[in-house]
Amino acid sequence: MMGELETLSVMGLPIHWGAPYEDWLLKRHHQGLGAHVVTLNAEMAMQADQNPPLKTVLSNADLAIPDGAGIVLYFRLKGKRIQRYPGIELAESLLHKLGTEHSAFFLGAAPGVAAAAAKTWRARQPGLHIVGVQDGYFTPQDLPTLEDQLKALQPTVIFVALGVPRQEFWIAERRSLCPQAIWIGVGGSFDIWAGNKERAPAFFCNNNLEWLYRLYQEPWRWRRMLALPKFAIRALTY
Repeated sequence: MMGELETLSVMGLPIHWGAPYEDWLLKRHHQGLGAHVVTLNAEMAMQADQNPPLKTVLSNADLAIPDGAGIVLYFRLKGKRIQRYPGIELAESLLHKLGTEHSAFFLGAAPGVAAAAAKTWRARQPGLHIVGVQDGYFTPQDLPTLEDQLKALQPTVIFVALGVPRQEFWIAERRSLCPQAIWIGVGGSFDIWAGNKERAPAFFCNNNLEWLYRLYQEPWRWRRMLALPKFAIRALTY
């Protein structure tokens, strides 16, 4: 790692903690290195525990940030105080720091969602160069055209909202198209930027309870939330 980032480990997966992530990523971009960013949470860690190819992709990420409350709690129980940094906040902070020489590409989510998210950001930050938008419902036949577009545009930042683990594999397989780019899997961030969903109020976010608010919004997620206690047992006995 470069800069002042410390590499920690949970269930054999890296977590990086320390210097401002946005500055670290832009420095890599300017040095021509690029980055694959993973926003690690308990559910993703449990998927990786059962999916060796996914674990390899996550382990090889250039930057893995502590997105989930379970990850933060694990390290606190181990005596290491780190703070949760949701992927959506990293994405937003990074967009705010992009200069006129930079650009972004929004890829993924349902038809119309990425375009609406891009419209929100163009209104929020005039002068931001969003050079491409593509929903996540492209076919194998569409893929060569999409790959050619990315290769031609060479965006600074590429947000990929295809869900876990598809977005992580998709990034790992195509990083060579834009080797200097900052690739980030952003899950449901486009839906929030598009106004289709709301983030939890500050109280929930500040107290590592955003997962509870999401469960209130989407009760069907309760089965996925079972990853939290399973992660706690697995991580502490790993």
